Amino acid sequence: MPTVKDTVFKRHIPVLLEPVLAGMDACAGKTIIDGTFGAGGYSRALLDKGANVIALDRDPEAIRDGEALVEEYRPRLKLVHTEFSNIGHVTEDKVDGVILDIGVSSMQIDEAERGFSFQKDGPLDMRMSESGFSAADVVNTMKVNDLTRIFGLLGEERHAARIARMIVERREKKPFLRTSDLADAVETLVGRKPGEHIHPATRIFQALRIYVNDELQELAKALEAGEAVLKPGGRLGVVTFHSLEDRMVKKFFALRSKAPAQSRYLPVQQTEKPTFTLKVKSGITADEAELEFNPRSRSARFRFGIRTDADIAPLDKSIFGLPELARFNARTDARNDGSGK
Repeated sequence: MPTVKDTVFKRHIPVLLEPVLAGMDACAGKTIIDGTFGAGGYSRALLDKGANVIALDRDPEAIRDGEALVEEYRPRLKLVHTEFSNIGHVTEDKVDGVILDIGVSSMQIDEAERGFSFQKDGPLDMRMSESGFSAADVVNTMKVNDLTRIFGLLGEERHAARIARMIVERREKKPFLRTSDLADAVETLVGRKPGEHIHPATRIFQALRIYVNDELQELAKALEAGEAVLKPGGRLGVVTFHSLEDRMVKKFFALRSKAPAQSRYLPVQQTEKPTFTLKVKSGITADEAELEFNPRSRSARFRFGIRTDADIAPLDKSIFGLPELARFNARTDARNDGSGK
């Protein structure tokens, strides 16, 4: 059987592949939903294990590029153009597994024209679905207080207010249209210490990408939908790349894997049974061998749960602590009212 190091797909090396395949218990005859198809790394590996795969992606380029894989594995691979929050709508039958690889794909990062990274200059876009408002729309029109909250809450950027003020002042003279322009402006403002590996604009780009694609809300919906579509014994697995996502997944599995506590001062009450059991509670990260040949796995963490036969109680999404942010509205943004405040 090929190892992770041997499994290098065109344009993409899927992170934590061996732990994912083991955690999902992939084997012949099972049906698994790959909610984030991307370049098809996980889907191909699951298919090679003999599983049937229903793959989803909101990116039309991923769907287009995946047609060759559909032909290669027909009829065991079905490819659907939709958000992963729509997991529950792609099949009428319960499935054996759902795997989610959260965040931007390496395919999107590597294509400068998608505007996800400042490593290569490109348009300030970041739209996974290639529709709706872009990152350029956000930085060039939203009010300074709204930008501050986006950068601070979604990027966990400690210089959020300073960067937001700089953006609002600079865009009055020249709008931000390119990734390198925004990255250079942030670096000029914040500075960069000698030997510092993380670019000062990294958290700003993370925040913009999450906001533009509504990623945290999508994840919350996908966790709930994934729980509902699994048969008893089915597996829900999630690969995350930063703390905001991982905290959400950790809270979800913690809540759904234990019964509510009983008060010793009150009569014993009927409570909901756990809907998941956890074999590994702390999450799985890349080992040194994988880090050596796949640096993108450095921040990745894989968590998975095994579905019980318990009925599902309504999910209180307040457990995720999602931040309340201003909605983008081109009709009422700073570009139209002229204030920038």
